[in-house]
Amino acid sequence: MKVRHRKGVAIHSGPESCGGGREAVVEALTGETVGQPLSREIGMSGAPTLLFYAEGKTEDGANREPSEGPTRSKTLRMRRNPSHRNWEVSSDPGSPGMSGKAKRHKPDITADEKSDARVVPMNDPNNGDGSTPTPAEDREERRAAKRNAVHPPAPRTQSRAGASMGLGGVREVARKGRDVRFTALMHHVTPDLLAESFLDLKRSAAAGVDGVTWRDYENGLEDKIVALWDAVQSGRYRAQPSRRVYIPKADGSQRPLGIAALEDKIVQHAVATVLSAIYETDFLGFSYGFRPERGQHDALDALCIGLTRRKVNWVLDADIKSFFDTIDHDWMMRFLEHRIADGRVLRLIRKWLTAGVIENGKKTASLVGTPQGAVISPLLANVYLHYVFDLWIHRWRRREAKGDVIVVRYADDSVVGFEFAEDARAFLDDLRKRLGQFGLSLNEAKTRILEFGRYAIERRARRGQRRPETFDFLGFTHICGQRRKTRSYIVRRLTVAKRLRATLQAIRLTLMQRRHASIKSVGVWLRRVVQGYLNYHAVPGNLKRLGMFRAEVCRAWMRALRRRSQRSRLTWERFQRLIALYIPKVRVLHPYPNQRFAS
Repeated sequence: MKVRHRKGVAIHSGPESCGGGREAVVEALTGETVGQPLSREIGMSGAPTLLFYAEGKTEDGANREPSEGPTRSKTLRMRRNPSHRNWEVSSDPGSPGMSGKAKRHKPDITADEKSDARVVPMNDPNNGDGSTPTPAEDREERRAAKRNAVHPPAPRTQSRAGASMGLGGVREVARKGRDVRFTALMHHVTPDLLAESFLDLKRSAAAGVDGVTWRDYENGLEDKIVALWDAVQSGRYRAQPSRRVYIPKADGSQRPLGIAALEDKIVQHAVATVLSAIYETDFLGFSYGFRPERGQHDALDALCIGLTRRKVNWVLDADIKSFFDTIDHDWMMRFLEHRIADGRVLRLIRKWLTAGVIENGKKTASLVGTPQGAVISPLLANVYLHYVFDLWIHRWRRREAKGDVIVVRYADDSVVGFEFAEDARAFLDDLRKRLGQFGLSLNEAKTRILEFGRYAIERRARRGQRRPETFDFLGFTHICGQRRKTRSYIVRRLTVAKRLRATLQAIRLTLMQRRHASIKSVGVWLRRVVQGYLNYHAVPGNLKRLGMFRAEVCRAWMRALRRRSQRSRLTWERFQRLIALYIPKVRVLHPYPNQRFAS
């Protein structure tokens, strides 16, 4: 296809708009399929900068509206599956009479197609301004390729840079430009992504208000996914309210959860996958909660290394009160608009935030908060705390702190270490003010400053005080201790005692309820439970406590077996064979933190 470009004139066959201010726009074509006429335009408008609100600036007059200039993309809607679209190809020259409609996606290899040649600007001919009937010299142009190229040329952006494809291109553009705003992301939510999101969901998860389980939705999956995709892309999708349930906490209180409907889970998972490609490039290194390839043990090891290798003498154990239930919706949307300018994505997120919950048959509107238990909630929580806490504390420790400061955050739980006590007290005062600006507050009963570090034991002994206090983080009690032989400083991590007791109590109750079941079925279940507990808690220094846990589980099982009959003949020697067969032994399953970081 020959396209002529003259000065001041541009010819486009796609939905991209062209106009002034090209230097302020970075556009990347990210279609999943070759020839897909969809673009993602990324513009940098006059919205607040990334650090505007994160560094304590909360003026109401800040301009946060997306750009409405001529460079804004108007993305076409996709109402049909791209794999079933029209494919216009010409027939083989050697096959006369064939129509231009292709019967397959791959054209004839010897046919000259529109996709064979790039759009190449041509030189204007000499005396070609209309004053002379015939140009003195014809223009130069390139001859189209006779055969399909081995690697088809990628679409070109307005900046003349090669375009990236798929979510990898989104991630690359987000990494290169921290102020870039993405205006078209919904075309990444494809039927394939929705199907993958469904397969990633937990099979045995509880059903939402629709009562549909994973197994129920699996029947006729392909048709249901296509219908769901069409509803999402056309705007007919409506979020359903979450079903309210409560689970017990270790301290005896109850934690409210929101169980979303299955289709809501699928769409939330797909949107979270797309947004993660952007925000994973923004999140700071000390944020570990609900992120890919960043688990709880990564956070625990990072904290252990920071406490032992950095100058830490004081620790702030901070906990945000009812964080998921007090997230401000307006601030949440303003934070998202720093990076997301796609109105359809923002409307989807607002639908989930305001869908409400159903409890005892009564629907309650959600004015604040996000349901704890929804698929999208962990990502939204990380985005909220990224602007409220992470960027702010990163700036604070560089500008306000007098000594070293370490930070480890997992979701709404965080531990901050300080070299000087005055830094810890000043930071706590500033943190209360900072959280108050965004509708959050600290749980004062769980937030405290304690002396902890390499010299804490020695200093407290000189003052005639007891050993340093301990703090809990991610299921482990962190203890300021000393090695037995060298008396050198070490951070010991033990399973939180109250959680261990709660787990043992639940196992005892279940064993008594299943005491009349077959020994094999109970043994297989018990092996799975004990092994799962060891997989998380088997860290160096915690084996003694885990050995006590294993022994208590064995005693509870034997007690349940002896209660099967008044004439039980089960002896301890016979029971030892069952223990060896079903109960796993205790051993270290996680390396020492210094070994992990050294590798």
